[in-house]
Amino acid sequence: MNVLLSVSVALLAGLLMTRLFKPFKLPSVTAYLIAGVLIGPYCLGALGVGGLGFHSGEEVSALALVSEVALGFIAFSIGNEFRVDDLKKTGKAALIIGVLQALAATLLVDLALYGLHRLMPDKISVAQVITLGAIATATAPAATLMVVRQYKAKGPLTKLLLPIVALDDAVGLVVFAVSFGIAKTLVSGEVDLISILLNPLIEIVCSLALGTVMGVFLTYLEKLFNSNTNRLNLTIAFVFLTASLSMLDFHIGAVHVQFSSLLVCMMLGTVFCNICPLSHDLMERSDKWTSPLFALFFVISGAELELSVFADWAIVVIGLVYILFRSLGKYFGAFGSAKLVKCQPSICKYLGITLLPQAGVALGMCTTAMSLGAEGNLIRNITLFAVLIYELVGPLMTRQALMSAGEIHPMEEHVKNRREHKLAEGKPEK
Repeated sequence: MNVLLSVSVALLAGLLMTRLFKPFKLPSVTAYLIAGVLIGPYCLGALGVGGLGFHSGEEVSALALVSEVALGFIAFSIGNEFRVDDLKKTGKAALIIGVLQALAATLLVDLALYGLHRLMPDKISVAQVITLGAIATATAPAATLMVVRQYKAKGPLTKLLLPIVALDDAVGLVVFAVSFGIAKTLVSGEVDLISILLNPLIEIVCSLALGTVMGVFLTYLEKLFNSNTNRLNLTIAFVFLTASLSMLDFHIGAVHVQFSSLLVCMMLGTVFCNICPLSHDLMERSDKWTSPLFALFFVISGAELELSVFADWAIVVIGLVYILFRSLGKYFGAFGSAKLVKCQPSICKYLGITLLPQAGVALGMCTTAMSLGAEGNLIRNITLFAVLIYELVGPLMTRQALMSAGEIHPMEEHVKNRREHKLAEGKPEK
């Protein structure tokens, strides 16, 4: 009962918040996140009134399965952007920009935080600097995808953006694994080349292989059904199955075998959309089915944001430096690499802004960083602080960048008037 009540309250709160925010013309993602903060443990949840919100972090964590499933569908949808025909046009540019902007963010954050380490070595160590620099690579695909969908963004910037966001996470996994391995060496004094070099490579290869196998298997099974409804059900079931398999985690000797759910589900979508002739229609149907799931995901994400991080001045200072220099790294890294591959001026100018949101992948990285012991606590709090700011501001900036690039068009006045007139008369819009 409590779980169902929490889910219903979260979804209703998110939907109502979008209506309250409509006059401000903010993205729905921002409304969902703020709704989550309001019903979370630090606001209404703190009142202890049953059914009014989440009373503790444990209640929010109980809905972690919803977040895992939502991320699986988000990655599956992004896989749709890797169609071979499109990659022939944007693949090289996406690869170069995806790698360079991620490395630029890491470099600037490392340099800035190392400067802070020199000023106050008792507040932040070199191991923490290196780890936070690696976390800076990650971009939140969920917020970006939701903004693109809500406003039906379309154009060269949007076509380039989604593949870059997906590649960004692959680059981030490698950079984080290497950096975190170095950080562990600095803390423990023991060099572990398997953790630094082999494990991240195995994670990426295994993730892509599992996603490929599941994509081929899904396409084969789709042929057994003639009904579009059954095909949609099968597609949804396979995303659930693939997301669950990506949670496997085991050791073979000294080698740690694990999977990235984002990469696995993204590869599932990539293979499926390239070899299944019905993929266009099924992807569109799947997107409609997942709308309430994504709304719930962002409300839960808002409830997970810990406002207590503002209590420590050191976290606020380090967090602001991290946010500033990560933003500069993303912007100028994207600007310079886009210039390098001779993209349009609008792409060069606005692409970096759309890469600012940060959430799920970064939080996963900081959870891994907790294995550093006491040093991991600062990394976690800085990441939480940054996610709080980026998730609330990032979607709005993404929308503004896409509008400035001419890829989001405001609803024409006559279309808006016709829609409102039909709604007033109680007639469904055709």
